[in-house]
Amino acid sequence: MTISLHPVSRHAPRRVAVLSVHTSPLEQPGTGDAGGMNVYVRQTATEMARRGVEVEVFTRATSSDQPPVAELAPGVLVRHIQAGPFEPLGRDELPGQLCAFTSGVLRTEAFHEPGHYDLIHSHYWLSGQVGWLARDRWGVPLVHTAHTLAKVKNAALAEGDTPEPRTRVIGEEQVVAEADRLIANTAVEARELIGMYGADPEMVHTVSPGVDLRRFTPGPRAAARDALGLPRDAVVLAFAGRIQPLKAPDVLVRAAARMLERDPSLRSRLVVLIVGGPSGSGMEQPRALRELVVSLGIEEQTRFLPPQPVPSLANVFRAADIVAVPSYNESFGLVALEAQACGTPVVAAEVGGLPVAVVHGVSGLLVPTHTADDWAGALAGLVRRPGRMAEFAENAIAHARRFSWASTTEKLLKTYAEATSSFRSASQEVAV
Repeated sequence: MTISLHPVSRHAPRRVAVLSVHTSPLEQPGTGDAGGMNVYVRQTATEMARRGVEVEVFTRATSSDQPPVAELAPGVLVRHIQAGPFEPLGRDELPGQLCAFTSGVLRTEAFHEPGHYDLIHSHYWLSGQVGWLARDRWGVPLVHTAHTLAKVKNAALAEGDTPEPRTRVIGEEQVVAEADRLIANTAVEARELIGMYGADPEMVHTVSPGVDLRRFTPGPRAAARDALGLPRDAVVLAFAGRIQPLKAPDVLVRAAARMLERDPSLRSRLVVLIVGGPSGSGMEQPRALRELVVSLGIEEQTRFLPPQPVPSLANVFRAADIVAVPSYNESFGLVALEAQACGTPVVAAEVGGLPVAVVHGVSGLLVPTHTADDWAGALAGLVRRPGRMAEFAENAIAHARRFSWASTTEKLLKTYAEATSSFRSASQEVAV
């Protein structure tokens, strides 16, 4: 039984079917296809359950060891749908499994009384394709969050990355046209949906993601460094995320090498932390990144760590002087917000939603290019001014506290209520 800790709108759904085909909220972010979307689904589902809304997350089974149903939190179930082999598949292989996945979702609903689910929330375009069919079969509204958009990604492609295929572009266009509401992470993404995909402006709602303010908190830097075996007087630059061209950890590595060229005295103090694992088109990147580190002569300054659970990741952020987010595109950039919540300034690329996640000149810096010179200048400029870094650190905490998963969930539930009301009105008009 779910205990409601918050009032629920009379229009809010009783039970929501969340679709996350290609990645599960149970997976560790930072490797494979697990990242910010996993955090988003997990946190919003848990917050909804606290408000008395039951949530069932449908995701593709990737192992025969996974149970058909797992409890993520009280009031939140994760259903593993068999679609294709029991192994991870590349995103280019997943469209071929959408028929099987959709069948599994519809079969699950068929075991219940009609009207079991009140609303569908799909995440990423693959899930939107499934949600589109389920919406029509169940007669409930579809709310969709893209998280990333193919046209946007292809317009700012990282060197060595693979363009998104035409099939994805068409799939996204179809979902945008069919969804009852579209959730954009930022106003920038909302404009992209409207301008590049022809979305109806009235159907697009901007709802920023949040940060877990209970676990990403400031803490003693000395203790964090001791736990990681880092010198207390080191200059620590950290990257956390999947090792792939889109996330651009190589930009930080090249910038660090350039910093040492300009100031050799840093060589004995500089530490570059790379936290994450391979993903998608970046499956060869960990090896390539290590080779780049060696070729630049900074292997002694660079440390690689596997993806970290939240407590350890928060410790990495506390240990760092600066967290770098050099991505070529980010719909929002949760890592930037999580680092700031720990009291660490962020230097980020001026792309996508990062100008919302980081306030330039207040909680961190935004770099308009991806060149080693510009990034070295931004990073070194902060390192040389500890007073400014301390000011940024205080501002970073205050900025991060403006975002919470509770606030995100409240706005989502309002959008659900509006979508439900509009859907019912439209259905009644058709019936008449």
